[in-house]
Amino acid sequence: MTAVGAIGGGRADVREPVTRLPSPRGPVTELLFGRLVRPPDGHPLPLDVTGAELTDSDLQLALFVCYELHYRGFQDVDDRWEWEPALLAARAVLERRFEEALAPAVPRPAIEEPGRVRRALNELVAAAEDSSLSRFLAQHADREQFREFVIHRSIYHLKEGDPHTWAIPRLAGGPKAALVEIQSDEYGGGRRERMHSELFRATMRGLDLDDSYGAYLGRVPGITLMISNAMSLFGLHRRLRGALVGHLAALEMTSSVPNRRYANGLRRLGGDADAVRFYEEHVQADAVHEQIAAHDLCGGFAAANPSSAGDVLYGAACALELERLWAGHVLACWENGITSLAEPLPGSPSPERYAGDDRRIRARR
Repeated sequence: MTAVGAIGGGRADVREPVTRLPSPRGPVTELLFGRLVRPPDGHPLPLDVTGAELTDSDLQLALFVCYELHYRGFQDVDDRWEWEPALLAARAVLERRFEEALAPAVPRPAIEEPGRVRRALNELVAAAEDSSLSRFLAQHADREQFREFVIHRSIYHLKEGDPHTWAIPRLAGGPKAALVEIQSDEYGGGRRERMHSELFRATMRGLDLDDSYGAYLGRVPGITLMISNAMSLFGLHRRLRGALVGHLAALEMTSSVPNRRYANGLRRLGGDADAVRFYEEHVQADAVHEQIAAHDLCGGFAAANPSSAGDVLYGAACALELERLWAGHVLACWENGITSLAEPLPGSPSPERYAGDDRRIRARR
């Protein structure tokens, strides 16, 4: 088993934008990307995603790229596309299909009285299946498997906090103050080196991975993009702000134990203090955040917006179920001796590198 390499000196990833469009995954992204590399011209983009499955890579990559224009953009895409009416209309088509596919995958929890939202959140979290992925990473994963895990997570963690920050101007009073308190920690309390995205970049360097923003967008499958797209969907629509705060609460309430396991697994592989700091930070911070998120943020929001109490629980249910689906995909791929990425890393070992792990994985599912 190869030990994790030295982290070495970091650099501030301040170049914006740094990412280029990835390769298309099908007819939707082929058409979309072909237009985005040219200046906006006002002509419609007839995207057809009729019947696309929830995890369809063509659908999810197209939607991710549309959303990314509201974050850090792409080097080869004119920034004027962000608010181009033709693109917003095309994005609406993608979003409708995404929401249609989400509905049967994540049934809406029973609507609760606003005063019971915190208890209902606790019940949802308690009933969620405890994925064996974090235990496998802690006890059995090899270096290449841990690298794959970190590549998947980089899609969100390198922008950590940003999707949920969209809710700040859409809240008021106590819930707004609660969200700002949580997000302040995500952004390092004003110190760049303590930003969670920067800590994650140190983890990536410790695993000899490219820590540039969006470096692995073209290598992750649709099921990984689906998780980030749900956050952006909730964040960019005021009508879904209840789902966004519930989503954040579920993440905070289920974070501490898995992150402790991730830290233990990375240490087992030779990771040093800088490499594991991201996970250790979440063990401590999220234990506090879960109380703020469940009580002050979600409870306060539901009390002020009783008609949106059900949305809070739906957002939490989406966070839990999409995470379960993604973890199942990763473990199933490893059990079958194949990479969990859409495209393996150059120079990575053959798929047979996982031979022999299947019984350990199966025993923990």
